[in-house]
Amino acid sequence: MHTVLFLLLLIDTCTTSIYEGQNLCNVFPKDPYIQKGEDIQLLCKSFCVNGKVYWTLNNEDVKGSWSSSINSTHHILSLKNFTLSNATVLCRQADTKIIAGGTFVRTYAKPSVVGCIWHYKNGSIPGVPQLFTCTWKHEVSQKINYTVFVTSWYNASLLEMCRSRNAKTCTSVGSKHVKLGGHYSLTVRAKTKHWEVDSDPYEFYSNHILQILPPRLTLHTFSSHLLAQCIASTPSDKYYCQVKYNKVGEKGNFQILNKILEATGKGNISIENIESCTYYKVSSRCAWSKAPWSEWSREQTILSQLNKSNVKLNLWRKIKEPEKNGTRNVYAMWAEISSACQGTFTYFIQDTVFKNNGIELDYNPKLCPNSFCTFHLNEKAHRLKLRVFHNDEVLSQDSVYVPAVEEIGLPKVTNVQTSTTEGVISLTWDAPSQFVRGYMVDWTHDGHEYHWEETNSTSTTLAGLVDKAAYNITVTPLFGDKTGLGTRVVQLCTAVAAAANFSTITVEVTDKKALVRWTMQHQDLCSGVILHYIVFYGRGQGAHFNITVNSTNKEVFLKDLIPYTQYSMYIKAIAQTGTSESNVRYFNTKSLDPQLVIKLLIIGSITIILVISTVICCTVQYRKFLMKPLPDPGLSSVAQWPSGTHQKGMFPFRQFNCPSESLCARVYLEDSQTIPPIDVCQEEYTGLVFTSKTNIRKERPDDPQEAFNPSPSRERKAQLPNGGGQLSPYRSQGSVESPSQSHGKESNCLLPENHQQMTTSLAMYVTVDIFEQDQCR
Repeated sequence: MHTVLFLLLLIDTCTTSIYEGQNLCNVFPKDPYIQKGEDIQLLCKSFCVNGKVYWTLNNEDVKGSWSSSINSTHHILSLKNFTLSNATVLCRQADTKIIAGGTFVRTYAKPSVVGCIWHYKNGSIPGVPQLFTCTWKHEVSQKINYTVFVTSWYNASLLEMCRSRNAKTCTSVGSKHVKLGGHYSLTVRAKTKHWEVDSDPYEFYSNHILQILPPRLTLHTFSSHLLAQCIASTPSDKYYCQVKYNKVGEKGNFQILNKILEATGKGNISIENIESCTYYKVSSRCAWSKAPWSEWSREQTILSQLNKSNVKLNLWRKIKEPEKNGTRNVYAMWAEISSACQGTFTYFIQDTVFKNNGIELDYNPKLCPNSFCTFHLNEKAHRLKLRVFHNDEVLSQDSVYVPAVEEIGLPKVTNVQTSTTEGVISLTWDAPSQFVRGYMVDWTHDGHEYHWEETNSTSTTLAGLVDKAAYNITVTPLFGDKTGLGTRVVQLCTAVAAAANFSTITVEVTDKKALVRWTMQHQDLCSGVILHYIVFYGRGQGAHFNITVNSTNKEVFLKDLIPYTQYSMYIKAIAQTGTSESNVRYFNTKSLDPQLVIKLLIIGSITIILVISTVICCTVQYRKFLMKPLPDPGLSSVAQWPSGTHQKGMFPFRQFNCPSESLCARVYLEDSQTIPPIDVCQEEYTGLVFTSKTNIRKERPDDPQEAFNPSPSRERKAQLPNGGGQLSPYRSQGSVESPSQSHGKESNCLLPENHQQMTTSLAMYVTVDIFEQDQCR
């Protein structure tokens, strides 16, 4: 290092002499890379500053003992056992803190924890391994090229095994440089464009890194155990083998057995303490001495046989509350023999009743299902005896005592204490004063599925329970071959839920309001009592507002909302034991109030109906007006007016008959000078009516055709204008005296003489029916 520093000083002196007069400042070497843990010295030239200088490392002042000065312009910093991955080193003027120069120091490490394995390809046969794989560790974050070299005791030159880029492993196929029984030294070289370093040598014997193929495994089953036979794949003086097994369906919880095999490579491993009629998974592996384990062999599944000596029925009973006459239902239950066991199993229970005189009475055995049976027993003491037959042979038997209803002096536990932690129930109790051999604890959460276990202590722990379920637990002491009285603990929850979960949430939206309704799932015994609800809502994704609702209400109005806007909301139920929260719901407010729209539609519909009705009425009336008949003189006729002796209101017209022996009466038009007289008898319709003016008004005052205006001009004449000098179709209507007064001519009268005499004293008018009879009808 001192030699390097001397060379730096020499180069710097030459450079200074060449550029004399120029103020140069810098730190050397520039941006060096060193191996982690090595020492380094840095040189600072301070020609551009005056006075003392000091050093900083990552903006922190360096201890004065680390630096020294050669002269006023050259200063040295010594860094011992430098382990930082990178650092910024600056040289500063002491007074002004002006930077005279600086550099970056970076470190690198050599690969470590090198290990290799000599192994086979998958599916290959025993022989010389085909693959040589090495792994190592290296604390770097940049791109690096790795090369693995190996040397042997008979060849000291470096022989390349494999290469890799960035990956901290590499595999050589063929492994031609490694032989069985050889001793080797291996080195991993890491190289970048800035540095290169080799790992420490890794020495090994080829036999110690050889991974043999998995052994061949053969399984055999017996009534009391399983037998695993291992046969190693590659011959050696000694093998180490392991057998791994567990029950099918269990995750983890493997049991491992070890076995040393001799040179034959064959060995048997016995698997004890297994359950009857249970499926097990078994696999094995082997290794040479000091060599790595082979891969586990393929798992094999085997069914254990029925072990008669291990069959435990564990018979127990549950006694229901007795009826008034003392009878009670007793539920007998026992551990069922696995259905995987081969053969036929039958279960018989015999009820034995104890009489008051000590006589035992046996009833006929009852055939029961696989694991339970129900009996209806009287108030006497009973004993239930269970026998299990396997292929018509007695396999096992057990019995349980049912005390009498009024049996006294039976032991009973007291002061049962319970606690629940993470779904596990712990119980403790005080032992009875009588001697007992143990206790039976049974529990159920639904009254149908029971679990029970026997214990010798006054405490037990119940695990594997249903979460947030209420359990009924009974502790019964056992003494001799009898049972005592049970002590019950009812409705004990494994865990108390925070609150019931939400079932449904509905939102009814208007423009500025939203009605939120919700329902909760059925609240069971293990759910906390809800104190109140909090409804959170807000625009978009955020819920910036909230409303508190008491526990009795399950709806709330959200008011003062912005029309045509998306909102989000969720509800939180608050209980003493915690909270439960609903999912987030999104809804959009309406642009208009739906009620206002409905009202406008109703009003508009009514308005439209009224307008249409008015238009229809007006149209009908207008059409009626247009359809009124117009007078047509061609349809007029002459008839006699009824005499005063006829009933009022009756106007029978009769057609005028022209007598053949008399001349036709003539009706004169008003302009008699230009229009010749018309022969009334030649008209298609005739009807001349004579009546009194006073009688017309009295009899038909409202008829527009027969009620005349009493003005002199109307009485004197009624005339329609002529059309362009043509013959007017309207006849002159006036008094009967008009023809004689206007024209001075006499006209023949069609009436009898006595009527002619009456006309001289009465003012008579002629009316003409000029409307079609069909129209008037």
